[in-house]
Amino acid sequence: MSGFWGRLFGRDPVPAAVADRLGSEEAVVAVATVAGGGTLVVTSWGVWPPAGERIGWHEIAKATWDRTALVVTPTTAEEIAPGTELLSDAVPQRFRLPEPGKVPQAVRDRVDQSIRSRNRRELPGGGAWVLQRRIPGRDGLIVQVRPDTGTDPVAVRRLAEGIADRLPGGDAG
Repeated sequence: MSGFWGRLFGRDPVPAAVADRLGSEEAVVAVATVAGGGTLVVTSWGVWPPAGERIGWHEIAKATWDRTALVVTPTTAEEIAPGTELLSDAVPQRFRLPEPGKVPQAVRDRVDQSIRSRNRRELPGGGAWVLQRRIPGRDGLIVQVRPDTGTDPVAVRRLAEGIADRLPGGDAG
């Protein structure tokens, strides 16, 4: 979108580096300029940081907005069995957005929409969230287990393996 059309529709242009890598079904939802340089692009499938790869909605542990910056906490996933993942939080990414536009609400809505169900399980040392999530661009759901910091890792793994064993075709171990 050219500068004129971007201003007319209230959206910054999508960087060519992102536009060239969008999936065929992936649509741009919101765009904002990041202080210090670069553009944050929100699509139907995830968030494209100014530098780096898309973070899919199912790969975001949490996203917060403090009126000046969007903080996205991505996850790393370990496959326990097909359709079941054990998550751990990666380093949060902070994007200061002087003119955020629709970006904060778009991110919140899409992270929330990716979660089909969530249940809390108390475990030694803390607990874990068991999530059923939709992966953008794919059919079906994935089950993710995201433990609290300090939760007994053996108990978390046992929980994830037990869930995987109960799923159709499940065999976690």
